[in-house]
Amino acid sequence: MKDSEWIKCPVCGSKTHNKIHQDTIIKNFPLYCPKCKQETIINVQNQEVTVIKEPDA
Repeated sequence: MKDSEWIKCPVCGSKTHNKIHQDTIIKNFPLYCPKCKQETIINVQNQEVTVIKEPDA
């Protein structure tokens, strides 16, 4: 079985409802945190989460 881990919220650090494996690749994913109720756009590659900064409208 592959190693997997929960994606943690980049704002508050709590566990979200999403899990990633070692080979998971995600681009421009809207990650929602049930604890702080924030939505953040992320990329994931090699189990490393990168936050995408959106320009202000």
